[in-house]
Amino acid sequence: MAVPKRRMSKTHVAKRRTHYKVSLPTPVKDKDGSYKMSHRVNPVTKEY
Repeated sequence: MAVPKRRMSKTHVAKRRTHYKVSLPTPVKDKDGSYKMSHRVNPVTKEY
């Protein structure tokens, strides 16, 4: 089993974790021209 030789500092761990960011979901244009979130039912046309 791999074991690190030295303890990682708090700064080193924090710098690694800065790359995990949440991106905002982008709406897609529906058949009727309105925008909706992907993989959701359109409230107007009741289509998926």
